Amino acid sequence: MIVQYLDPFLESASSVIQQVCNVDISRGELAEREWSHVEGHTWIRIGMTGQLQGEVFFGLQEELALRIVSAMMGGYPVQEMDELGKSAISELGNMISGNASTLLSNQGVIVDITPPLFLHQHDLKDMAGTALTAPLDLHDMGRLDIQIIVIR
Repeated sequence: MIVQYLDPFLESASSVIQQVCNVDISRGELAEREWSHVEGHTWIRIGMTGQLQGEVFFGLQEELALRIVSAMMGGYPVQEMDELGKSAISELGNMISGNASTLLSNQGVIVDITPPLFLHQHDLKDMAGTALTAPLDLHDMGRLDIQIIVIR
């Protein structure tokens, strides 16, 4: 796998989350490893088609997901992930992926994305494959894991 596919997602996630949450973000170490779900995370899956085929997963610590949803709703406190919260956090994944597909297009890689899918822990047990992954540390807010599985 080539890091050039992950960088646009990291760049886009940093930009979108900084705008939404007004928080500093630092990147963790890039790695190639077997895909794994992290306990206690909320997951958004977005499919990729075109010249780059596969899936991108955004894993957010549950508390971080609630804090981001709160920020997206103008600071209104959110205590649980209801349908509106799921929609908001899914839209965050959509915004990140849409911006990343534009960045990939600027590199000559045409990618279309599928609508985001909010996943629960039990939805992920059959996932397998090698993923290109990197965390984004949102300092006092929490951590976002981005994992990309590229088929072609």
